Amino acid sequence: MQEYKRIPIGKDQIVPVAERMKKEGRFLVMIHGYIDKEGQTVLSYEYAVDPDIESYCVTGENTVPSIGEIYDTAATWPEREINELFGVVFEGLDMSQRLFLPEDMLETQGKGHIMVTPLSELVEKNKKEAKQ
Repeated sequence: MQEYKRIPIGKDQIVPVAERMKKEGRFLVMIHGYIDKEGQTVLSYEYAVDPDIESYCVTGENTVPSIGEIYDTAATWPEREINELFGVVFEGLDMSQRLFLPEDMLETQGKGHIMVTPLSELVEKNKKEAKQ
């Protein structure tokens, strides 16, 4: 049976953990981002450590190093998603193009990160636009 292990780390441990996992031949399964109950950003780096999943979690950081040079697209795609949706900055990540959000969203919304906009605000904006 597969076991999920959650391991808290600091942002200074992100790159060394990724390098160790790559050296051991471990796959980067995914990088997830979410906001916890205290309102802090949590990044979860999940690696396949057969037969288990080890999740290395960083809490409360808005700027972290990219592991794109270690895990290529397996890392850069979720890093870009998390950047767009939560505003987390991944140092060394090429953000010259957006993945999902329109290029003008920064000008029209002011933030460009839809996950930090309360749902009630998005619904209200949608209602106003539908009436026009």
